[in-house]
Amino acid sequence: MSSQSQNKAQPQPKKKTGPSALVKGYLVLYNVASTAAWANVLYQTILYLRQSPSTFESVTTSAPSWLPSSIAPYFKHATSTYGAVGELTKWVQTGAALEVLHSLLGFVRSPVQTTAMQVASRLYLVWGIADRFASAQSSPYFATMVLSWSITECIRYPFYALGLVGSEPGFLLWLRYTTFYILYPTGAGSEALVCLATLPFNKPITEWDAWSLARGGLVLFWAPALYVMYMHMVAQRRKIFGSGAKKTKTKTA
Repeated sequence: MSSQSQNKAQPQPKKKTGPSALVKGYLVLYNVASTAAWANVLYQTILYLRQSPSTFESVTTSAPSWLPSSIAPYFKHATSTYGAVGELTKWVQTGAALEVLHSLLGFVRSPVQTTAMQVASRLYLVWGIADRFASAQSSPYFATMVLSWSITECIRYPFYALGLVGSEPGFLLWLRYTTFYILYPTGAGSEALVCLATLPFNKPITEWDAWSLARGGLVLFWAPALYVMYMHMVAQRRKIFGSGAKKTKTKTA
């Protein structure tokens, strides 16, 4: 058989096609807008928390006795963070619901189920928990949750935007796949603690209503969910940074 007929018989590999120019342009704008929105959340949160203790609003929450006296005023101030950035955070996070639509329409390669779960968990926090419970709004862990979210998104969205235009700075790649070591535990841990603040611990569990039991059950889900996402990012990091090390070893062997 001739080489020409062999070439005809062999199926040609399909070329990977990216989004159209129109879709790509839209995604770039979406990611840039999301970067700006989360940068504003981060800026407003830090600006509020950095206020001088002498200007702190009076809050009813007392700081734990074991906290150093120099930190206690900031702990108290963190309990009123929701009043400063709660509404802003809620609406900025709601905008992330578009990411599920992007996945459904095939604009991005992210799995629909994973994207939907990640977005839904945060929408649950901002609409189902923080928006409805004063105890969640006065939790100091709302502040650490928002800080973890906003720092993460101020890295993730620029990473996606620059990737769409064919530019991925090395430092941004490193930040994307390194900062999760700290930001995932602080973010998910704060989420769980904010949820815990809404549970009626002053009553026996047998007297809890169905909604309280449901919230308590979801808190139990937080740790295994964090583990799955954490290990997924660890695997992604090894795949990205490990491949370079393997290539170097092969060349020098």
